[in-house]
Amino acid sequence: MKDFAGMVVSGGKRFLLRVEMSHEPADYEKYERLRNEIWDFPDDHLSGTRNMMCENYFHEGGSLFLGAFVEDGRGGFPEDFEHLAGFSYGFVGVRDKTLGFRETSNLRFYSQFTGVRDAFQSYGLGIRLKEFQKEMLLEIFGIACVICTYDPLTAVNAYRNVHHFGMDVVEYRQATYGAYGGRLNRTDIPTDRFLMSWDLARTPPRPTAPDGALPDSGPDVLKVEKRIVQGRSGVLELETAAAIDLSVAAPRFRVRIPRDFYRVLRETDTDDPAVRRIPLEWRLMTREAFTNLFARGFRVADFIRPSRQEGGFYLLEKSVDAE
Repeated sequence: MKDFAGMVVSGGKRFLLRVEMSHEPADYEKYERLRNEIWDFPDDHLSGTRNMMCENYFHEGGSLFLGAFVEDGRGGFPEDFEHLAGFSYGFVGVRDKTLGFRETSNLRFYSQFTGVRDAFQSYGLGIRLKEFQKEMLLEIFGIACVICTYDPLTAVNAYRNVHHFGMDVVEYRQATYGAYGGRLNRTDIPTDRFLMSWDLARTPPRPTAPDGALPDSGPDVLKVEKRIVQGRSGVLELETAAAIDLSVAAPRFRVRIPRDFYRVLRETDTDDPAVRRIPLEWRLMTREAFTNLFARGFRVADFIRPSRQEGGFYLLEKSVDAE
């Protein structure tokens, strides 16, 4: 059987990207261990190792497991938990439930997890894993449509999914996963998500603005202020959503988000109700902005990050279909 693998070099390190095809249930344990290390929410786990093996495309199922393994000190790439730098997992589904699997054009791939270990966050592995996923889906599955969800308040995911890959926002979903905790979520903050669609056969142009340059992108829907608060790690400055204004008529709008919403969640996890409410205000105001603008026929056209010191903003334009 063909060995589906590729090599990438980033940040002075070499990584092996490989499709998991093991026939040993124990080899699948590393993906669940890394999932729990990244998200730190053991209640939301993957299947048991035997079930993961059985659901693999290379066995009886339609799932795809991808691993990114960092090079060891001897020039090898051990495919064990210690060298697993990141992973991606998803499975085949259908668009139209009445049509089912009768036509291949009705198939799509649901990308459920893509995560990178903290030690390798600055190596661009998230993008490399998604690019490898695209290559493997076209070569192995022959599927050109991927769907996924992500938190619209996370700038790193917004830049990757919307700007870099040109994914389309299909809909805004409120409280998608219920009470979801761990390192990257908080049970008291609704798990709103964008449902995304990625057409692997189409790469829309995304012009990149120089740092500090802003395109002609319309008014800001949100008023964002910086506040000095007593966070979990001490006194610090956080971006806060202070007010929302949807009364202005314009052909395009900006919806700003914080630079690091995960940090906001962690630092505001305190007993002070005013501090604790900061991420909830972000959630409720951006929810109102997106649902209102989507209902008025606007769509997400791009995500702009003027500099790495800022969170950036979504650029929303009037949909052609809404004209």
